[in-house]
Amino acid sequence: MDHKELHARHQAVMPSWLALYYEEPIELTRGEGRRVWDGEGNEYLDFFGGILTTMTAHALPEVVAAVQEQAGRILHSSTLYMIRSQVELAERIAGLSPVPDAKVFFTTSGTEATDTALLLATTARRSTQVLALRNSYHGRSFSSMAVTGNRGWSASSLSPFQVSYVHSGYRYRSPFGHLDDEAFTNACAQDLRDVIETTTAGDVACLIAEPIQGVGGFTVPPDHFFGAMKEVCDEYGILFIADEVQTGWGRTGEHFWGIDAHGVEPDIMTFAKGLGNGLSLGGVVARADLMDSIGANSISTFGGNPLACAGAAANLDYLLEHDLQANARRVGGQLLTGLRAFATGSAVVGDLRGKGLMIGLELVVPGSRDPDPAAANAVVEACKSRGLLVGKGGLYGNTLRISPPLTLTAEEAEEGLDILCAALDGTVSHR
Repeated sequence: MDHKELHARHQAVMPSWLALYYEEPIELTRGEGRRVWDGEGNEYLDFFGGILTTMTAHALPEVVAAVQEQAGRILHSSTLYMIRSQVELAERIAGLSPVPDAKVFFTTSGTEATDTALLLATTARRSTQVLALRNSYHGRSFSSMAVTGNRGWSASSLSPFQVSYVHSGYRYRSPFGHLDDEAFTNACAQDLRDVIETTTAGDVACLIAEPIQGVGGFTVPPDHFFGAMKEVCDEYGILFIADEVQTGWGRTGEHFWGIDAHGVEPDIMTFAKGLGNGLSLGGVVARADLMDSIGANSISTFGGNPLACAGAAANLDYLLEHDLQANARRVGGQLLTGLRAFATGSAVVGDLRGKGLMIGLELVVPGSRDPDPAAANAVVEACKSRGLLVGKGGLYGNTLRISPPLTLTAEEAEEGLDILCAALDGTVSHR
């Protein structure tokens, strides 16, 4: 079946709000390593990894073997029965996490992890007041959308919480962006204190924050930014939730968790995407007293099922045994160096930012800081036509998102860099 026919069928039965990339959407039917193939046989170098979900590689043999072996025994039991692989994976995650005295609850997605984290915080604090960051994204459910500070992903003004939004680390468009790192951080921390004092009743449940905003365009705050924010939260007894759905497992290269750059021990942490390498698995790590604060019975029908846990354990083994965090730092540095050289002479790149294999290029109208989403769309299309898949995001949809699997080689990085720079050049020359 060709893509046009499948697209017509998609439009007939799928929601109109279900976003698709490209003027002529494609179906990905096969993957291997950092390469994928579409339904018409075209090959692409994957620089987006299924929205940072294919963390190690497509069709990683170790994960495939673990899934096949588990599938031959039992696929499902639910958490009404003990699941050995779930317990073992929870033990490992608790040990790797920055959360003290940790317990783990598995979900099927990052959205569901956000829901659970907010449930824990609001229950423990007996408050529905929540602090969130401007330009943030935490999921598509009713409660996770309520703490999403990005209009493009907020479908409803209704909310189960009273939310106050505070400054994030998005410096390029911040009124404090001209300040140095220390002054910028202090200004945002003082604004947080002012928001608490003026827009809340005082008994705030939590602050939820992505260490690097993902959908928001890979915005990177100064190191220790969230250390200053947490100091303010601690003054008021406000819990801190670190959303590690996109920044976890060594993607930033510098640290295993994004929040580690800020010297913060979060009270609660969420994870998803990369751990399952495509399998549906997310979760929450929380202090034991917070995790155990729920008084009602609960289960998870699919969260942490035997198949997902088997694949995730094999994926985590591979990540650690091959030190993919170091590879993210090394190859990500190669990409950043090449993109920095290009951006220096480019009128369309307003801001280049990122850590490890999590890189954003914000595109602007030449000669200004005006966001240029049309240019971002054109570059994404041009990359596709040249055999490269990249993502896009940002508050205005004008930021390219570069997030390949963590096994990316130096040769593949150079290949992708050449394609991306050629696409950017072509976009500028045709404006």
